[in-house]
Amino acid sequence: MVLRRMLLMLAAVAVVVLALAAYKGYSIYQQVQMFSAPPPPISVEAEPARSLAWQQRLPAIGSLKAVQGVDLTAEISGTVSELLFQSGQRVERDQPLLRLSSEVEQASLKSAEAALALANVERDRARNLVGRQAISRSEYDRLDAQALQAKANVEQLRATLDKRRVLAPFSGRIGLSRVERGDFLAAGAPIATLQDLSSLEADFSLPENRAPQLAVGQRVLIRVAAYPDERFEGEIIAINPRVDDSTRNLQLRARLANPEERLLPGMFAQLEVVLPGEPQRIVVPETAVTYSLYGNALYVVQEKDAGDEQKQQVAERRFVTTGERRDGLVVIEQGLHAGEWVVTSGQLKLDHGSPVTLAPAAARAATP
Repeated sequence: MVLRRMLLMLAAVAVVVLALAAYKGYSIYQQVQMFSAPPPPISVEAEPARSLAWQQRLPAIGSLKAVQGVDLTAEISGTVSELLFQSGQRVERDQPLLRLSSEVEQASLKSAEAALALANVERDRARNLVGRQAISRSEYDRLDAQALQAKANVEQLRATLDKRRVLAPFSGRIGLSRVERGDFLAAGAPIATLQDLSSLEADFSLPENRAPQLAVGQRVLIRVAAYPDERFEGEIIAINPRVDDSTRNLQLRARLANPEERLLPGMFAQLEVVLPGEPQRIVVPETAVTYSLYGNALYVVQEKDAGDEQKQQVAERRFVTTGERRDGLVVIEQGLHAGEWVVTSGQLKLDHGSPVTLAPAAARAATP
C-alpha cells in the first residue's frame, strides 16, 4: 500500500515537471520565432534624383567697400569756428564742411595786399623812369623782383586761408562728426568719414587653378547677413595679374550698384562667381547625403524579391562623390543615376538592406 502511494506521488511529480518543461520550451520557442522573424519595414521619406541644368558657381568671401571713401582731415591745425554739416547728412562735391579760425591769416593777408599794391606802384614808376634813363636798369629789376615777391606772399596767404576750411572732395554721405565748434583741431586729426554709397566694391580671392575660368565682366552674386534672402548682382572689374606667393590665391575685385544705399561699406559678403554654361547634373536634397570621414553616402530605395512573387523595398547604402551645394541641393558627381529614389529623412534608423516603406506623400509621388 505504501509502495503504491509512493509510485503515485512520483508519477504526479513527473507529470508536473514535464508540464513545466513543456511550457518553458514553448516560451523559448516563441521568443526564438519572434527574434528570427523579419523586422517590420521602416517608414522613410524619399525623393527621386533629378537631372537639372546646373549653373556652376565659384564661392568666395570678401568685404564691401565704397568706390570713393575717405576720412576727412584738416591739413593745418587751428580752432574750429564753424561746423557746416550734420552727422549722416548727404553732401555735394566742394561743399564747405568746416572752418577754422583765421583772424591772424586775414590780417596778414591785408598787410601783404597793401605791400603788393605799393610794390606795383613803385615798379610802374620805375618803368617810366628807366625808359627815360633816370634810374639804372638794375634798380628797376630790384623793384620788379620786390613786386613779384609781394605777389607771391599774397598768394601764399590766400592758399593758407583756403586750407583753413575743409571742402567735400566728392558727393556722398558723411558719417558721425568727431569734432565740435570750439575744439582745437590738430593737423591730420580725423573730422568724419565720407562715403560715396552709389556703388560699392568687394575684394575677394580664388585658388590659382580657377584662373582659366575667370574674366573681367563675369557676373558675381553677392549676399550679406543684413538681407539673407536677397542676392545683389555685380561684375568683376579687375583681376590681379599676380598670384599671392603665400596663399597661391588670385585676387579679384567686383563692383555692384547700390542706388538705394542699402548696402554699407565694411559688410561681410558671400560671393559667387557665375561661370558660363549650364551642364546637366544629377542633384538630390542635401538631407539625403550623410557625410563622414569614410566618405559621403546615401540610401537608395531598391526592390528585391520577397518570395511568393512579391516585391519588397529595401534601403541600399551607396557611397557617392558629391560636388557643389546650393539652395538645399547637392550635385552627385558619381554613384547615382537620375530617377533613382533616395532616402531624404529617417536615415538614422536604417542599415544596408533594411526593409523600408515610403511615407504616404512619397508613395503617392512614386505611383505612376
